[in-house]
Amino acid sequence: MKRYWLLFSQTITVLLAAWFVVATLKPQWLNRRPELASIVPVFDVGETERSAAVAASSYSGAAKAAAPAVVSISTSKAPARNPHEQDPWFRFFFGDQQSNPQPQTGLGSGVIVSPEGYILTNNHVVEEADEIQVQLSDGRSAQARTVGSDPETDLAILKIELPDLPVILLGQSEQLQVGDVVLAIGNPFGVGQTVTSGIVSALERSQLGINTFENFIQTDAAINPGNSGGALVDVNGHLMGINTAIYSRSGGSMGIGFAIPTSTARSVMEAIVRDGAVTRGWIGVEPQTLTPELAAYFGLSQTEGVVITGVLQDGPAALAGIRPGDVVTRVGQVAVKDVPGLLSAVAALPPGRPAELEVERRDGPQRLQITPSRRTPPGRAR
Repeated sequence: MKRYWLLFSQTITVLLAAWFVVATLKPQWLNRRPELASIVPVFDVGETERSAAVAASSYSGAAKAAAPAVVSISTSKAPARNPHEQDPWFRFFFGDQQSNPQPQTGLGSGVIVSPEGYILTNNHVVEEADEIQVQLSDGRSAQARTVGSDPETDLAILKIELPDLPVILLGQSEQLQVGDVVLAIGNPFGVGQTVTSGIVSALERSQLGINTFENFIQTDAAINPGNSGGALVDVNGHLMGINTAIYSRSGGSMGIGFAIPTSTARSVMEAIVRDGAVTRGWIGVEPQTLTPELAAYFGLSQTEGVVITGVLQDGPAALAGIRPGDVVTRVGQVAVKDVPGLLSAVAALPPGRPAELEVERRDGPQRLQITPSRRTPPGRAR
């Protein structure tokens, strides 16, 4: 037994001595590690994987798909002249007032929506213009004519005559959700076509005092002067809206921009191309969103809807039996919760065709038949 113990002790002593010598003279031998590749497989990132990674963080595909159909629009308007400048008595007393003022010019954007050359843009871009010039991204240009406009949604339809026009695909703006990525394409400040990105910040924005009928998409994609009438597209390059306005204290983008949804633009465009104008219903009431104070004043238990505070004499509403104090809760199949909702629901009614309204009164709900008239935009004689 002692022999085995002595042998074991000597072996340990020799090994410790060898370790001490190696640690002193060749310490690097003790720090060597097996190569990482021998225990962990190393994957080579190929071109396919690299392209997929780049594509996941790039919207170049959407820009390439939509940008060719976005055009720059320049307008000019002849300067106003003094109606008396040719009157000799006026010239005798006030001198020769003739001058050569420069025509007024404007810049904006538009979107080609059909191979026939129809272009969607904002009404304020081309309103009262004497000449409209359209510049395509491929360098071609053409003079455009106005097919029709709808000031109450701030939309206008132009038409150009050119072959092989690029056309944008209309998307389903109803499917947009807050947080979706969108791109704004247009011609800001006249510097040339520009693409900016952002997200959908809010939906169904209304009561902003911009248009009569408002249902805006709010986005933080940079929209600047000159972008009006341009495209708001999704990550597939499909048109989701027409850029229209910004909230700004400086005149530049502050991250709050508004676009008219494609659903609205499509219906306006179809009506203008088909009939030359947009036809809307009108019933002749003065509405106000119901508040607890108004509900208490009229003795109503209803807390949601639109209260009628005035009815035009001999108008469609008066003939249907609607009275001040009635709360409209439904127009046809559309539930009504606020004044913009009532205006939109009534505007969608075909003039001359009877429709059903649901109203709430002190004695309970009522269903009334009403025949709307044709709505005349403000500023025109009815």
